[in-house]
Amino acid sequence: MKLANLKKIRPRSLPTSPIFISVVIPAHNEEEFLPLTLDTLKRQTYPHFETIVVANGCTDRTVDLARGKCDQLYELRERSLGPARNLGAEKARGDLLLFLDADTVLEPNALQLIVRKFSREHSAGTLRGEPDSKRLRYKLIYPFKNLAHKTHAHHGSSGVILCWKDHFHAVGGFDNELYLRENSYLMKKLRQFGSYRYITATPAITSMRRYEKAGTSDMLLLWMRVWFLSNFSDIRNQTYEEMSSRPAMTSKFAQWAWAKLEKKREELRQRKATVGY
Repeated sequence: MKLANLKKIRPRSLPTSPIFISVVIPAHNEEEFLPLTLDTLKRQTYPHFETIVVANGCTDRTVDLARGKCDQLYELRERSLGPARNLGAEKARGDLLLFLDADTVLEPNALQLIVRKFSREHSAGTLRGEPDSKRLRYKLIYPFKNLAHKTHAHHGSSGVILCWKDHFHAVGGFDNELYLRENSYLMKKLRQFGSYRYITATPAITSMRRYEKAGTSDMLLLWMRVWFLSNFSDIRNQTYEEMSSRPAMTSKFAQWAWAKLEKKREELRQRKATVGY
């Protein structure tokens, strides 16, 4: 669907009744992290919300642990982030959608602050990101990521995506063929309805498990590769796992830049091996 063909939705005045929030959590094999995420939602000071968990492609106890801790629970056979989020949005009863990563927790006053600071003038938004680890390298990374969101250099997310349900459906939701930068692409489509909102008053505290597993330097380089490919190549149907192999690229510039990134990645690996960590 072309954006030019979409009918513009005019911002409406805020309703007199409290805004109802639908928290949509896609979960793939999240038995370790999902229970804590759901427990923190139970402690929210704002009562007007529902929690929707969409388990997708799970082979662990995610579904069993979610049952009884959320308002709606759905299962998809295949692992599928976009379809899981779209299903949650379809079943949502709220006017405001909050897509929450299964390994991200919110402080008790988070929903209360979101209702105050996210209005119909805003089309999409996120919260200030914060790592769940006190390690120095993570404390150094997140200020740069938050600065990019705060200055609007990059309209991204930190475990949380905010948008209005009518806007979300008007642009067709998440692209089911995108597994990389699907959040940024959605926010780009939503921009026609209002501004991007970065909320600093409360954090989204996100697990650093991927950094621990892959290594900080490799994760940063992965970000660079994904950003590069999204601008100079076709990333539809590509996954993060496939980023470890060289994708098909027709542009000579793309091939040259990719080779530079791979060379830098190998240098970092050799440096780690030399110093013994």
